[in-house]
Amino acid sequence: MLKSKQWLAHKENQIVVLLLFSGLLFRSIIATFLSPGFDESYYYLYALHLDWSYFDHPPLIAFTTGLGPWLTGEVSQFTIRIGSLLLYTGTLTFLYLTSAQLFSKRAATWTLAIATTIPIFQIVFGTLNLPDVPLMFFWSASLYVAACEFFHKSKTYAPSYRIAILGLLVGLAFLGKYHGALLGLGLVAFCLTNPRHRSALFSPWTALGVTIFLATISPVLFWNMNHDWASFRFQSGRVVPSNSLKINDLFTTFLVGLGYLFPTLGLPLWWVTLKATFAQVMPIINPKIIPIEQESSQKQRMILWVSLPIFLWFTFIGGYQPILPSWPMPGFFGATLLLGLQASIWESKFPQRVRSWLQGSAAVIVSLMLFALLHVTWGIIQKPGQYALGGGFWPAKDDSSTQLIDIQQLRQGFIQSPVLRKALARADFVFTNRYFLGGQIAMALTPIENKRITCFDADLRGFAFWSKDTEGLNKDALYITSELFGQGEDINAKYGSYFRSIEKIGEVPIRRGGVVVQVFNVYYAKTLLKPYPRPYGLKSPS
Repeated sequence: MLKSKQWLAHKENQIVVLLLFSGLLFRSIIATFLSPGFDESYYYLYALHLDWSYFDHPPLIAFTTGLGPWLTGEVSQFTIRIGSLLLYTGTLTFLYLTSAQLFSKRAATWTLAIATTIPIFQIVFGTLNLPDVPLMFFWSASLYVAACEFFHKSKTYAPSYRIAILGLLVGLAFLGKYHGALLGLGLVAFCLTNPRHRSALFSPWTALGVTIFLATISPVLFWNMNHDWASFRFQSGRVVPSNSLKINDLFTTFLVGLGYLFPTLGLPLWWVTLKATFAQVMPIINPKIIPIEQESSQKQRMILWVSLPIFLWFTFIGGYQPILPSWPMPGFFGATLLLGLQASIWESKFPQRVRSWLQGSAAVIVSLMLFALLHVTWGIIQKPGQYALGGGFWPAKDDSSTQLIDIQQLRQGFIQSPVLRKALARADFVFTNRYFLGGQIAMALTPIENKRITCFDADLRGFAFWSKDTEGLNKDALYITSELFGQGEDINAKYGSYFRSIEKIGEVPIRRGGVVVQVFNVYYAKTLLKPYPRPYGLKSPS
């Protein structure tokens, strides 16, 4: 207790606590009011179908999703995000410790402030329930252990037990998302290109670390071996360029990435990373330049190897095909260590300017995020809408944010309708026509009736492996879809031959700002006559 008081007596440490607490509070506000997205609610189904791994992702997202509902007994947008809120606080703590180990406490404070401020880090790594959350927690923990391993106080380097711990942590990052493999490759590349640390590659500790890594990722290997390597084939197909390079798309990907990082932070991130890279490669390009082998240069080299290839590669892929905004972000997250170091140097020369730069960026980012939250939740620029400013100007039919469904309204629609409640209790299972709708429906209905939920569509994702296609034969079902994703669909043409009969029994309107912005249609389908065809997954022999 005395040591804690002494630690908190330092102003620098008070700033660290304030940053961690204020960031957690702000993200908790967003987590409370923002309706769950398609991916988030879909991962709730992972928590209902615990397995060694999944078609879309490795298994840790099932546990981060399920943590809140298991602890509280409640299913809501906030409870499925409790794991994200807690883990990102840990992620930031490890990032701070890494910077302090590599550089200084002041650089670490700047790094923490920057990572706390960047909007896409706050949302993707720290609020939403996504595979990036466990990935970045163990990514950040790996960086800290690597910093302690390769840059401790001793002037000479000797491999230690920390390499074995790195094998575990990199493996756990891989169990969060397959990006974890890139982290491991980056650390290996650092050792290969750094003479002082090359001995780590031939150490018994490295052999043990590789063994622990393989043991840690064995659940994913086991699942894939038993499912025709489906997950590896699916994900590798998404990141291998399949079209010709388009410069306009490449530039657009770069600009979109800047927007998510926020330009006043994204541009400096690119600048410090490219500057550090230039200093590293110039001796290779021009042999007359003597390589810089001071420890500070080696530290930056480690950061570059686990950062630059990742965001360059995924930005480059964006020139061939659409990418998700989160794909290059682990690289930028590592690069905040370089920007935090540079900010501490700038501060010594221009203290007021540098503080104004970050404080101004934070003020604008928080304002924009709160404005977006108010609109997505209450429709403050929706036309029409009872909370709309100036009468609103954005018609709900043109606003994609209306796809974020208030699952409480969907749940109440079933609870308050005797017809729907009775039909839900009588049906043997529930199906929908889009895999991502299945998660929203599961979050809404599972607390009422724990029915099996599946998907009858060509794009089945995890649904293809959570049950066999014959499981619903000769049983009744509820078919639930939104008006948006059932638009233009001929129900009888698509499903009529599979059921004895199918008829609409009701609908549930979803309102925002007092206006109906989405409608869920509910059908009762009697007696499944034959399995719905599956392009992959668990199906009966043809």
